[in-house]
Amino acid sequence: MGSEGPAAVTIHVTGFKKFHGVSENPTETIVSNLKEYTEKKGLPKGVILGSCSVLETAGQGALTQLYQTLRSALSGKDSRSPCSGRIVWLHFGVNSGASRFAIERQAANEATFRCPDEMGWKPQKVPIVPADGGISRVRETSLPVEEITKALAKKGFDVMTSDDAGRFVCNYVYYHSLRFAEQSGVKSLFVHVPLFLTIDEDTQMKFAASLLEVLASLCQ
Repeated sequence: MGSEGPAAVTIHVTGFKKFHGVSENPTETIVSNLKEYTEKKGLPKGVILGSCSVLETAGQGALTQLYQTLRSALSGKDSRSPCSGRIVWLHFGVNSGASRFAIERQAANEATFRCPDEMGWKPQKVPIVPADGGISRVRETSLPVEEITKALAKKGFDVMTSDDAGRFVCNYVYYHSLRFAEQSGVKSLFVHVPLFLTIDEDTQMKFAASLLEVLASLCQ
């Protein structure tokens, strides 16, 4: 046994580009600026900030990019983090009608897009992973969403736990990520954020940095 204490948690982060009805996606800004923001403010103890990727707001057509991104975390895990269980995928998506942050507990195996994604796909009641069964199948994160929500609320953020990530691209990506996490021995979490008009950019950047800290403390 060494005296170095617990290994750091490596957190890889994704956001999304614009999509129908949202010309400026706050998650693209958050994820694009997170590395610089945490370098200036200092990374929370026990956190290694891994990749920060901005995904196309698309389902089926962007799956190759999504899986390349997810697998990239595993390819470097031996050098960055000695325990794959200490790798977390943190996905940010926007809910333009929301007034607070939402920690998503689960994703449903259903793609029902209210509008076409950025590649023109508009599925209705389609299983995301047919091999998993029907659209009623749900996958839950292994992370303690209630504890995460309480810890962030204590820091002054307006945040809730959610059991419904929608049926659009956010849910689509989360479902694939949860499935991948279960197969790979890592963890996955999806967080919905409001528009910057509702909660300003500075507060959202502070929220993202605080979330890294909370995840590190809970994954030790």
